[in-house]
Amino acid sequence: MLSPAVDAALVGAVVIITLAVVAVLGFRFSRSYRDLGSDADRATYATLHTVALASEHLRTGLTPGGASKAARHLRGLLRSQALLVTDLNGVLAWDGTSAEPAEVMTVAQEVLASGRTQIFKRFRLEPVTGGEEDLAEAVLAPIRVNGRVVGTVGAFAPAVSAGLVRATNEVGAWVATQVELAELDSSRTQLMEAEVRALRAQISPHFIYNSLNAIASFINTDPERARELVVEFADFTRYSFRRHGDFTTVAEELRSIDRYLLLERARFGDRLRVSLQIGPEVLSTVIPFLSLQPLVENAVRHGLDSKDGTGNITITAHDAGAYAVVTVEDDGVGMDPDRLRAVLAGHVDGVHVGLRNVDSRLRQVYGDAHGLIIDTAPGAGTLITLRVPKSQPAHQT
Repeated sequence: MLSPAVDAALVGAVVIITLAVVAVLGFRFSRSYRDLGSDADRATYATLHTVALASEHLRTGLTPGGASKAARHLRGLLRSQALLVTDLNGVLAWDGTSAEPAEVMTVAQEVLASGRTQIFKRFRLEPVTGGEEDLAEAVLAPIRVNGRVVGTVGAFAPAVSAGLVRATNEVGAWVATQVELAELDSSRTQLMEAEVRALRAQISPHFIYNSLNAIASFINTDPERARELVVEFADFTRYSFRRHGDFTTVAEELRSIDRYLLLERARFGDRLRVSLQIGPEVLSTVIPFLSLQPLVENAVRHGLDSKDGTGNITITAHDAGAYAVVTVEDDGVGMDPDRLRAVLAGHVDGVHVGLRNVDSRLRQVYGDAHGLIIDTAPGAGTLITLRVPKSQPAHQT
């Protein structure tokens, strides 16, 4: 049994240790709290986070589904009783603790017609879960895109303050920016489709004419060969002029190239030699439709057609970590680098349109770092390199 003096000493030691632990933990907790920043920092973060959540739902523009999901976040941003989003034709979204008043579209039409922010008094808001009606005011701001009003954003509160008016105006401007971005994305898609049509138009005149002439030359001398070439020509044109899908796979594009080269060999004979080095691991990689065939056609048409004697084309596709790398090389007449830069910049019309369109589409889809890499010089042939990510969950064939 310990003496009272020893007991007192032990108790004192425990108290000291406990106080020390509490002090350390308190220091850590206070430091963690300080690491979160000031109240203003936390408010800024919360605002940016809310805006980011809302923006995800407006990527496709001002639609009922997207507006309904974004409205919940925007109402929290404005801290209003309810939030309204309309387009020119009707209510897209209503989010709040009260039912949507019958007259909201009537007042929205006034803002749509004037293009100005307006304040409206004495709305009767009926609670969704029952209870007494609330009287509320509302501020509605126009959503203006490229100079035209396309909708409104409205905030409802017991009393509309000057701060709520300014905040609603900012939300309206922010929604307008999201709609503009969605329209820009749509325009980019339309541009890509137009460029694919341009590539198809490029295939039509010279290649179809040459192929049909080559097929005709075998009709009397080798009818079986002529029939085979007709089938290959039909398969090639069916693929090239298909109307669905902006993307394909390396395997599908190589099959089309094989048909194309088979038809060109019928014209060139032994003058055209082709070597392929294809890694099977990249065959399923998704690439923009008609992004390889124009490179091979450029090698034949501009590289070898003007060259005397035998022409060689080498096509490779291999794995490079997160990317698939495809190259098309010919030993033809080559190009002047300065002229090539002018072609890719769109300053020269009528030649190498295939290269320019493929380069432009790759940059639009994957960014400027993924444009074509072209090494060439007069008399030195041409090497074209294309590099695309192997994982593209957003793109479907």
